[in-house]
Amino acid sequence: MAVIEARGLSKTFGDKPAVQDVSFRVEPGRVTGFLGPNGAGKSTTMRLMLALDEGRGTTTFDGSRYRDLPDPIRRVGALLDTGAFHPRRSARNHLRMIAAGSGVEAGRVDEVLELVGLGTVARARPGGYSLGMAQRLGLASAMLGRPDTLILDEPANGMDPQGMRWLRDFLKQYASEGNAVLVSSHLLSDLEAFAEHVIVIGQGRIIADASLDEFVRSHGLETVQVRSDTPDRLTEALTGAGGSVTDRSDDLLLVTGLSRREVAEAAASHHCPVHELFTTTGTLEQAFLRVSADSVDFDARDTEAGGTA
Repeated sequence: MAVIEARGLSKTFGDKPAVQDVSFRVEPGRVTGFLGPNGAGKSTTMRLMLALDEGRGTTTFDGSRYRDLPDPIRRVGALLDTGAFHPRRSARNHLRMIAAGSGVEAGRVDEVLELVGLGTVARARPGGYSLGMAQRLGLASAMLGRPDTLILDEPANGMDPQGMRWLRDFLKQYASEGNAVLVSSHLLSDLEAFAEHVIVIGQGRIIADASLDEFVRSHGLETVQVRSDTPDRLTEALTGAGGSVTDRSDDLLLVTGLSRREVAEAAASHHCPVHELFTTTGTLEQAFLRVSADSVDFDARDTEAGGTA
């Protein structure tokens, strides 16, 4: 099982900081989501982890840097660029070339093509693939050496709903086998379905590192829904107690700023009968928008050309 540990990753483009002292740990056995606004430094961080960009800091995989791994294709699989193939070489031959250069058995090529759902188009040239199919080919390349670590940058881009469902199930299963997965994605509702841990970067720095449930509880907007025969009187009571009624549909009120217990106490003190009372937690998207509100478009115009995303 692989443990990824990034320590003090930093990089500037000219005089513009893209990544600043980024440190985190990715544990095996779960999918870790890597989130951040455009220009926050996600792609640059991933490139620094694999020594594809020059910068400061170190990343180790079970204690060894990527460049020091004796057989890196069997330890770390990465998908950072979906266009990293010759457009006129068939998908099968593209993977055969990688396998031959890495010491991977030739039979593994057809295995990974079937694994990612490209078996029927293996002889086709990827220059004619859709973006979603190109993503699958990139994932097949990452999986050639049966690595115990995956680092994926926006792997769901261009995938249709069936493809996203396949990717979600695949990554959950892969992580459950004791492997480590770090995946960046803008599709937060989909990521919420399979990630167990999230790391959020903003303005080139880590601004959150927690389990998904803890992150949503801490930063998501909790709403109390209450139904009463006296909605006007209850609205006044809740407002007086420091709450805010954000929506109302007949006798159903949506309340923020108060816990379920505080809503019940306010209703009781003003003799408002309550027929329903329950709490709904926020979503990953709501939590992310709140925690990253001050980090949007950080130097995006200056750093995107340098590869920051």
